[in-house]
Amino acid sequence: MTAYDFPVRFDSSRPIAFGIARDVAEEGYDVVLVRDVLGRFTLIVDDDSKGVDAGQYDRWSATLHDRLGPYCGKRRILLKSRMFSADALLRSPRAIDAPDGSTSVGSVRFLDNTVVGESWTQVSTPSAPQLGPRTHRTALYGFKGGVGRTTATSVLARSLADTGKIVLVIDLDLESPGIGPLLLGTGRLCRHGVVDHLVESALGNEEGLEIVARSGYEPRNRGELWIAPARGAGDDTPNAYVDKLNRVYADSPGASFADRLEATVRACEEAVEKGDSGRRPDVVLLDSRAGIHDVAAVTISRLCDLALLFGADNAQTWSGYRDLFEAWAASGQGPDIRHKLRMVASMVPDSVHHPMEIYLRSFRLNSYDCFSTLYDEVMAEEPQQADSGEGPSGGIPFAPSPEDDSAPHHPVPILFEPGLVGMNVPDSPQWQERVFVRAAYLEFLATVVPLVLADPVDGNDDEEETG
Repeated sequence: MTAYDFPVRFDSSRPIAFGIARDVAEEGYDVVLVRDVLGRFTLIVDDDSKGVDAGQYDRWSATLHDRLGPYCGKRRILLKSRMFSADALLRSPRAIDAPDGSTSVGSVRFLDNTVVGESWTQVSTPSAPQLGPRTHRTALYGFKGGVGRTTATSVLARSLADTGKIVLVIDLDLESPGIGPLLLGTGRLCRHGVVDHLVESALGNEEGLEIVARSGYEPRNRGELWIAPARGAGDDTPNAYVDKLNRVYADSPGASFADRLEATVRACEEAVEKGDSGRRPDVVLLDSRAGIHDVAAVTISRLCDLALLFGADNAQTWSGYRDLFEAWAASGQGPDIRHKLRMVASMVPDSVHHPMEIYLRSFRLNSYDCFSTLYDEVMAEEPQQADSGEGPSGGIPFAPSPEDDSAPHHPVPILFEPGLVGMNVPDSPQWQERVFVRAAYLEFLATVVPLVLADPVDGNDDEEETG
């Protein structure tokens, strides 16, 4: 019989476990709370500098058992002094500081073991090369599909290439490849694709793959447009793509899926550099899979400088993004991820009965409500700092107002254009040159192109010549 008269469920187990861990920390111990793949908790206590007596051990163990029920691990308490390699867990780089976990005498860290999705809570920004210009990486992501993300990727890629940039588009929508036909035009599809590299690299067999193709589109100003398709031309082996797709997410010895996906992106960039001009990509656009999925997790959290979040103003959009933002906030990643993000309001209506201004006002307020999870709280007596938008850890709160048009929550609009619905690209040559297409993406391009080319740290535009 537990201390509670109702079953402990997964949702409630975490705050209970964190509360117990904080109580132990307040007794003067640094602790790590470890959750296994089934959701069960074990508490590791660092007793190096302060011993634990039998009474304490039994009390903590009984509390975990009584309060967590089925979510109490089989080994409830582990003391560092009795462990063979405790530092591997106590100092693990995967462990994060628990929100509100530290006390004046002890600390709480959290190590979560999951089957998938850990990459959502491991945010980083690609490092700049030691030599040469930086390659700007932008992810385009939608929590729900069907919001025009891939079409926008195509329009953005051509626009950037027309400014003289070397642009590479990598199709990471592995289960539903689509960007290739939109951009390839009269170009020749390469034999292999992203999926081939992921499968072959697990065996160290990726050398010699043909994974990028040059678009048949000829950009202005000496720009170049390249594509790394999810699916290459391949050969005629039946069911080959599905067979490979079923294996791409497996962790291989010494390299997780996230590591291999990062290596694949680098390999695509290097393949472009080996092309006719020998120029490295200035911009890489990552067309990510929708939903809360490992590909999206690695792409947004680890591979990009900027993530454009597509959505329509409906309950599904905000429910999905709220889940995502709360996960980042709970894992302590909010200050690192929020500067990467920018909302895109896709398929925005604009008619007599559905004015764009009213739609975008509703979108902005719902977006702000979601993003507030990632923003800092500001005291009433500090209004002068509320809209500063300064760095995450410089002592100045990051708390933009709902009206701040440079804030992550402020939507960049793309107008709904019925002429694009159901368009067959091969039968629609020069579709991006049509007046209605240019009108739909006018504000999107004017806002997003400078963001893509901005430095990820200080936001300065990249003025470097690439010609």
